[in-house]
Parts: sequence; structure tokens; C-alpha cells
Amino acid sequence: MIIKSIRQGTRFAVLTGALMLSACSATFQNHGYVPEQDALDELVVGVDTRGSLEDIVGPPSSTGVMDDEGWFYISSKIRHYAYLRPQVVEREMVAVTFGDDETITNIQRFGLQDGNVITLNRRVTELPVKGPSILGQILGTFGNINVADAIGGGG
Repeated sequence: MIIKSIRQGTRFAVLTGALMLSACSATFQNHGYVPEQDALDELVVGVDTRGSLEDIVGPPSSTGVMDDEGWFYISSKIRHYAYLRPQVVEREMVAVTFGDDETITNIQRFGLQDGNVITLNRRVTELPVKGPSILGQILGTFGNINVADAIGGGG
């Protein structure tokens, strides 16, 4: 009877230890999409356009913010390990820029090693804030909206 209870205790300890070890294994999350090199090799700089790029490799993850001069395909692999902060272990970006005639002017591939750490400037607005409240700003915009401009029909 005592030997049977020791065996059950040993089994329980081994099972518990295995579960604890499996909980400490790293998990990975993949985000985004970067086209394979062979798909990019099909593109001809100076000949292919936005349309042919989208047909061959698909739509971009992001585009140029101010002038839509470039398309960006971005992919990241993030490691989550126990209670530690998630860490980016792999990042890749393909940047495709266009000329005025919508043809591709350049294709560049960047990795995590090519990136720079950017320190964000944190600005804090001092209180009390002068001016209309948020609700006042929202209600104040209703008279200033031109429906034709909003749907693209004005001009």
C-alpha cells in the first residue's frame, strides 16, 4: 500500500514537473507579410507599375504617409517567454518606391540589423487646457462639413 502511494506521488511529481517545464517554453508570434525574393525578382525596375506589383506580390502592409511615394511590406517575429517582456527577434521590411509615372524606381530589403532605435519624445500637456472641451469641438464641426468634399464629389 505504501509503495503504491509512493508510485502515485512520483507520477504526480513527474507530471507536474513536465507541465511546469512546458509552461516555460518560448512562444512566437508572426505579424505582417514580406514577399519572397523570387517574387520580387519577377519585377523590373522602371517597367513595372503599382498595378503589376500588386498583381505579383499583393497589397502592401503600409504606404507612404505624406505623398504615397512608397509601398512597404513589413514582417516581424516576436518571442514571448514566461513573464519576460516580448522581444522582437526578427524583422524584415521591403520598401518599393515609385516615380511620377507610377513605375517602380527602387526595391530595397531591410532587416532588424539595419534598423535604428528611435527614442520618442514624450510631451505632456499641462493642465488646465484652455479652449473648448472635446464635446464642444465635436459639436462645432457639424456646420463645417461639406458632404460633397467628404465623399470626393466636390471640385
